[in-house]
Amino acid sequence: MVYYYTYQGKKYASLESLALLACGEPREEEDVTFLINRPPEHRRAGFLVTDPRQLTAKADGVEWLDSRRIDAPVPDLPKGISRRLWAGELQAANFRHPRWEQAANRTEKRQRNRRRVHLLAVGDVGSTLLTALKLLGGDCIGTIGICDLNENTVARWVSEMGQISWPWDYEALPKVEAVQPKHLFDCDVFLFAAAKAIPPVGSQVQDVRMAQFAANRPLVESFARQAREARFDGLFAVLSDPVDPLCKAAYLASNTNPGGQWDGMGLLAEQVQGYGLGVMNARAAALAQSDLRFLSFLSDGRSFGPHGEGLVIANSLKKYDDEISRELTELVKTANLRIRDLGFKPFVAPAVSSGAMQLLLTLRGQWHCGSVCLGGVWFGVRNRFTSKGLETESVNLPDALFARLKETEATLKAIL
Repeated sequence: MVYYYTYQGKKYASLESLALLACGEPREEEDVTFLINRPPEHRRAGFLVTDPRQLTAKADGVEWLDSRRIDAPVPDLPKGISRRLWAGELQAANFRHPRWEQAANRTEKRQRNRRRVHLLAVGDVGSTLLTALKLLGGDCIGTIGICDLNENTVARWVSEMGQISWPWDYEALPKVEAVQPKHLFDCDVFLFAAAKAIPPVGSQVQDVRMAQFAANRPLVESFARQAREARFDGLFAVLSDPVDPLCKAAYLASNTNPGGQWDGMGLLAEQVQGYGLGVMNARAAALAQSDLRFLSFLSDGRSFGPHGEGLVIANSLKKYDDEISRELTELVKTANLRIRDLGFKPFVAPAVSSGAMQLLLTLRGQWHCGSVCLGGVWFGVRNRFTSKGLETESVNLPDALFARLKETEATLKAIL
């Protein structure tokens, strides 16, 4: 049985009896949001429904990447709800979340075509990211505000970027300007690219990303708390390593009250996204272009998981080869070490492929590689933002591939 409700001028539906004013079934042309009732601490507050089992599932996880594997009954939905679901027009919100109303309504706030982006830290990664966004983001970014501890660094990049324009079309590219720390969250997108410590070239650290976690975690937590105080409702994007656990650290810090309890009054889980998987996907493509054994990746391959240990590259979804995929994964995972062996820090490709390109796809509402909240961790997947919420791709996953994803899920849960 499906119950229908009205609240603050909006129509809702649910499989459960809720403390809202009951109403009749919405008309065909009326918008409706489906309310679920789950513990809110470690899941998205709102999302696009792509399978009816998502409405009855008690938990989410990598099973949502292959809806056939969701261990939940298929609900008997009215024709109107089913039509909306399969047409990609059904949004869900978690009624138990303290901010369920914001989760249900935030996608209705259509932002201007060209967003305001704020970038924290313009070091190696940040400056490369800034350059790429300046050159490529004119269609969806109006202004890029930059902030750094070094005022001269900010002044330098404002000046440099101000001297980049197309002749006779001087408003085509985003304007770059300095932003003061107190105004960091007066924007649509906040980019966290700050890093406290990077192991030097030539060091014996094998997993550089995890070596940075202890140093960078307090930084991202501090700015996540600032986002809470500012009631920031835009995208909180994490580019610093290790991307995936830093996303979770930011989410938890933002939603922890002064007494140390989770209260859900900070960033919604779907507001936090990590940008580290894009370069792994690009590295796999580069290898596939140079080695025929990996060629299928270019047409049917996928990348999953974190930017580092736990990465999963699938050579193909339809003709998955576990041995080939594991070899490709290892080559991709260690590609950055080859750059370090040459005596350089591997930051250019990550800043562009993981950062600028994926962020622009995000702002355009297109499919991209990014880490989203899934099963209580931030997990790299193919996803996109729609007018009805965040959508993660669901495909038929071979058993061997799905087993690898479960291993990665456990690995991420063990970190934080």
